[in-house]
Amino acid sequence: MYFVPDETERCGYYECEGCGTRFLDVRIAPRIVCPYCGEEPDMEVGPDDPMPETKEEAVLVKVVEGEVVEMYDKLLSLAVTGGDFGWI
Repeated sequence: MYFVPDETERCGYYECEGCGTRFLDVRIAPRIVCPYCGEEPDMEVGPDDPMPETKEEAVLVKVVEGEVVEMYDKLLSLAVTGGDFGWI
């Protein structure tokens, strides 16, 4: 699971077009590689190998700031665990 560190003041709320997963990330960009279904390419290629392509399928839904970051983090945690908030 990917969650933002404590005391994060600003992060991005993303939804992946490929797998439909919603998550928070400290990086804020229009599109990023999904941590669940995407893979960062290995850029160490040989001279005869084609350059790897990245699939940036996670789309920025909104920028979350302030106290709302902690609320979104808890809500996504509850969604992933099925409502078991005893571990929070």
